[in-house]
Amino acid sequence: MEELEMLLLEAEDKMDKALASLERELSTVRTGRANASLLDSIFIEYYGVMTPLKQVSSITIPEANQLYIKPFDKSVLKEIEKAISASTLGLTPQNDSNGIRLILPQMTEERRRELTKVVGKMEEQAKVAVRNVRRDANDEIKKLELPEDDEKGALEDIQKLTDQKIALIEEIAEKKNKDVMSI
Repeated sequence: MEELEMLLLEAEDKMDKALASLERELSTVRTGRANASLLDSIFIEYYGVMTPLKQVSSITIPEANQLYIKPFDKSVLKEIEKAISASTLGLTPQNDSNGIRLILPQMTEERRRELTKVVGKMEEQAKVAVRNVRRDANDEIKKLELPEDDEKGALEDIQKLTDQKIALIEEIAEKKNKDVMSI
């Protein structure tokens, strides 16, 4: 039975990782408000090493639709500007010789709808990941050759866990969609 408990814990841990991954991915989806996590995917070359932007600068939100990036070392301003321009963010950096200001344009209704579709795809990927964990756990349970009642109970436990995590995924995605659609 100890092996079964370990299997259940391992399955729950993997499902939690799928949830954490979803939350990380969703943080990169732009809502109507400025959010420093938009810049998480931006890397610059700093002394020959590709370094995350947030490690070489402070990122503040002076207004709801604005980000201000102030590098710790002003010599990287041009690098930061190039990296933001080359990124998929579609934002134009404004260099004021002390830092870089990014003004997020108001999103159109059409763009908001597109983003809800992106959120939906991310949600589905997370659900698939959780279901894959369930399938693998069910296969492992069947390999244990437990008495029929114990096996049935273990499979039900995995299903309950799966249902909980899927409900959580739906809740997280719904909250993100509300953020995206709010003006």
